[in-house]
Formats: sequence, structure tokens, C-alpha cells
Amino acid sequence: MLYPGMTALDAIGPYEVLRMLPDADLRFVWHEPGPITTDSGVLILGATHSFAETPAPDLVLIGGSGPDTMTTAADKKLLAWLRQVHETSTWTTSVCSGSVILASAGLLDGLAATSHWATQTVIGTLGAKPQRDKRIVQQGKIVTAAGVSAGIDLGLWLVGEIAGREHAEAVQLMIEYDPQPPFDSGHMSKASGRVKAKVAGLVPSQVSFRDVGGELVGTTKTLWMSAIRRARKKSNA
Repeated sequence: MLYPGMTALDAIGPYEVLRMLPDADLRFVWHEPGPITTDSGVLILGATHSFAETPAPDLVLIGGSGPDTMTTAADKKLLAWLRQVHETSTWTTSVCSGSVILASAGLLDGLAATSHWATQTVIGTLGAKPQRDKRIVQQGKIVTAAGVSAGIDLGLWLVGEIAGREHAEAVQLMIEYDPQPPFDSGHMSKASGRVKAKVAGLVPSQVSFRDVGGELVGTTKTLWMSAIRRARKKSNA
């Protein structure tokens, strides 16, 4: 699933892996086909199909973003589609803050899940049990992955489950996924205080004041809707 303002690698990383599944039919889905501008404001991806054209996918993957995740997590039509397709999917998955959208749909209630480090608290507030030190978390047919680059790991994990380890290893070799980063601060437990302070200034520099306001509005609405949904569930029990 694509949406405006999402992080491109959240979708493209898993795509490069999952497209090598035997007989794979991949779609980029949104309310309607068309261009989707990512969070950089420069790179544009294309939605190939609408939600209505995709009523029963075998595998659903939701990516994340910066402020636009919260706005998207309050999209009622999107959440209704996600709940519908989850009923018949084989796998329902997320990368990065995409788990916020799964949680907003009520799919992570009481389940262990992971996310980008910046949204671990958010998914906890929405009913999930955050797993801050896990890169991939499986709970039945729901699988959540940590931030951005973890989408490649998720893709390989899914290929292993669907087509077997040997096929997954062949895909890993094909894309030459052999991480040997020049630095070692890719997790909050490894990053220094100076690096953590530095990262706080990276995202805001790419986000306008209007966007930040939209994030606050979207966050508030999402949390309210989640609380109301849980209250309704209890009253109907």
C-alpha cells in the first residue's frame, strides 16, 4: 500500500525482494491509481490499482513515513479496506511506522509488535505491545518490522516462509544483500547521545510547519478513535 508522504524505501525495499517470488503479482495500491509523492517531496511512486480493485490480496504490506503516517492512520476508508482484506489475507505486514496504521485499524490489539523507534510509544498507546529490540515480530499471520531498512529483512523472511529458505537465500544473493555498514549506530541502543541529538534535526528540516500541524491533528484524532473503538468493543462484549 502506498500513500502520500510515505518513505520510499519502506515500499521499494520489500518490493525488490517480493517480486522474485514465483508467480508473484504485485500491486501498489491506494484510493485510486496515480502518482504518489514520497516524504522527500521529490521522488514519486505510482499506485497501479485502487482499494476497490484489490479486495482480497494474499499479502498486504504497509509502509511508514514521518508525519503523514498519523494522517493516513485516521483515513476511515483505508482502515475499512485494511480490516476487510485482513480477514482473508495469508500475511498482513508492516514496515517502520506502518504498524501505527495496523494498530489504528485494531489489528494489533494485545499483540507484540515493532515499529520505527520513534513510534514504539505510539503503537503501545494504540493497543500493541512494543518490542523495541526486535527487528521482525510475528504474531500469527501479522508480521511487523522495525524502521525503514528492516523492510528488506521482512521481505526475505516472507519469501522464506512462502517459497522456502533456499529460494530466499537465492533472492538475497541476487540483490547482494550483505550488510556491512561503515558505522554502527543503526539502533537506539548503539547510538551516542550526540548522534541521537543530531537525528532529531534531520526530519524536521524536511517537514513544513503545516505538515507538523497535520501530524498533531492526525495523532490526536487517531488516539481518540482508538480509545473509542476499544470502549465500544468492551460495551458490546
